[in-house]
Amino acid sequence: MDKTMMNNENMIRLSYIMLMGLGFPIMRFMSIHFDTLNNNAVRFLSGGLVFLFICLFKYRYEVYKLIKNPTLILNLLILAVFMTANMYFFITGLKYTSALAGSIFGILAMPVAIIMAAIFFADERCRVRQKHFYSGSLLAIFGSLIFVFYGKQAHNGSDFFVGSLFLTLAIFIQSIQNLLVKNISKTLSILVISTSTAILSGCIYLIFAVKTGVIFQLQDVQIGLLLGLGIAGIYGMLTGMLFAFYIIQKQGIAIFNVIQLMIPLATAVIGYFVLDETLNLYQAIGCIIVVLGCVLALKTSNKQDRIKGLSTSK
Repeated sequence: MDKTMMNNENMIRLSYIMLMGLGFPIMRFMSIHFDTLNNNAVRFLSGGLVFLFICLFKYRYEVYKLIKNPTLILNLLILAVFMTANMYFFITGLKYTSALAGSIFGILAMPVAIIMAAIFFADERCRVRQKHFYSGSLLAIFGSLIFVFYGKQAHNGSDFFVGSLFLTLAIFIQSIQNLLVKNISKTLSILVISTSTAILSGCIYLIFAVKTGVIFQLQDVQIGLLLGLGIAGIYGMLTGMLFAFYIIQKQGIAIFNVIQLMIPLATAVIGYFVLDETLNLYQAIGCIIVVLGCVLALKTSNKQDRIKGLSTSK
């Protein structure tokens, strides 16, 4: 991998971290004002339809290939089911906890996701075996735990406990979901996968919203707030799906989970400027440890990519 490509990949990582850092407060806000089924139905369908418009102009060949391949359609439907369950538990968890709580649960997801990825994919096993990768990852996890442990415990009670259970279920499902994404991305472009998953998941949520009758709650919502939910959906699909799927495809599940450890820091920084939230000294120390750990782990993967690139060119 040459220097320009490395810089591009690093820019994508940084963009994902900052965009997701803002995305959690947005999702938290929408989870308070909308029922989970309505929330996800509108968000997924809004983002999915925008992506579909792009696909029909730039990826028509892949769309035709998808239509003619029942196996691919089945795989995408399975992925959509996992995405539906993942986001239902995740949004419900946010509703009972906080934006920062949602972002820090990625810490718990990391070991499970990396172990599962290493079992099924040889390149992930190769990356995990590197001494600097797991040293940096452990350092980042340690820093993240410091950041969380010394944070303000504003939510103590049954609601926070229930929300934590939902978030735990969400991260476990996401670990399986990422395996499916990596496997399907060998055949289809990330944009087509994101579009199909968003629309299928949105339709599933819409069916449940209609069946349960909660869809009629949207009649009482101000048009501005509903429009905001649609825009939030486009933003969420761009960051939480398209960017995330791209990183999983190009850089791997292990690297994706290391990057996830940086998102609570981005959430906290954005919360400092937007919500006037503050960080204490111990959290600041935790932030520094997380950054150092992630830099160590990600630097190792870049070196591996360069070696891969040289061997491929030969």
